[in-house]
Amino acid sequence: MLVAAGTVAHAADDPTAVKSEDGKYLDKEGNPTFKVAADGTVDWYTYSGYRRYHSECHVCHGPDGMGSTYAPSLQESLKTMSYGDFLAVVASGRKNVNTAQENVMPAFGDNPNVACYMDDLYVYLRARAHDAVGRVRPAKREDKPDAYTQAEKACMGAK
Repeated sequence: MLVAAGTVAHAADDPTAVKSEDGKYLDKEGNPTFKVAADGTVDWYTYSGYRRYHSECHVCHGPDGMGSTYAPSLQESLKTMSYGDFLAVVASGRKNVNTAQENVMPAFGDNPNVACYMDDLYVYLRARAHDAVGRVRPAKREDKPDAYTQAEKACMGAK
């Protein structure tokens, strides 16, 4: 992907998975990324991200991250947004105000149904941004990693 002069290329420019740690795929920068097999099987994080997106985000950002009249297309945003910026916006929210409109992204940092799954959301939206997954629920997925289950329980306060 070409990057215009004066702009910064983010890890979102190259989503290729170069390693896996406990079922989480990482790009060359160490950011979470997706893995889609030739037969269409997606990694657990992409699958979970699809589910979490449709549970918490699609009401404002539209079906499959494509945007709406009052929230931007995350499918487009994730083409250039860094992992750190994504986490910051989801956790702290964002307010964009101009003479034509006011857009407010609420903070989700205190909502465990979002905060505990930010990597899942990022991975799913990154896969959408790179057309690696379609608009429908992935038909095949990898098994849920044990490390994921442990982290999920810890984040949600379960024993």
